Amino acid sequence: MPQQDRAYATREAILQAAAEEFDRLGYDRTSLTAVLARTGLTKGAFYFHFASKDAVARALIDHQNDQWTDLRERWRARGLDPLSTLWGLFAESADRMAADVVLRAGVRLNAEREVGYPGVPNTHVLWEKLITSYVAEAGECGQLREGVDPEAVARTLCGAALGARLISSATTACADFPARIREVLGFVMPSIAPDGWKLSGSQNAGDGPIRP
Repeated sequence: MPQQDRAYATREAILQAAAEEFDRLGYDRTSLTAVLARTGLTKGAFYFHFASKDAVARALIDHQNDQWTDLRERWRARGLDPLSTLWGLFAESADRMAADVVLRAGVRLNAEREVGYPGVPNTHVLWEKLITSYVAEAGECGQLREGVDPEAVARTLCGAALGARLISSATTACADFPARIREVLGFVMPSIAPDGWKLSGSQNAGDGPIRP
């Protein structure tokens, strides 16, 4: 294996091992010793790639930020109606969280960082703004029940998603998070979408039409 490929593989192994520990225990309770034990690497090999445990955590946070940006852009590019885009974005986010411990660890680390460092931009607030924009756009398209408040919908979805993630993480290591999110969507969407609206562009057999 070329040296560059070996270096990349080693860095990815460190991120994977650190993610498994961070996802399980959080930042403060994760030790460098435990990460090294998972990888079988020496401290020297670790420090060649990362200056500290904090540097690994920052790399994982950056990774999850990039993943969410890519996901949002891809769903917007599909050209679906706003509510279908919102449903798909939420559902795929949950699928990714359940399947990818590296992403999941980045999300947990970012949440801990927001709590520990007042003034750091809050991801949940950013998601609320994104959801508000989709729901408001749906209203402009005549795709919203009369009297629905986009900001209230955003707060409800974000709060429910956060609670679902915390419970799912604690009970099933996020395995049932996709099902929980689809349950949330199944209750919220019929209350805001007009009669006759149907989900479009679904990639998942479990995402059927909405029947208010």
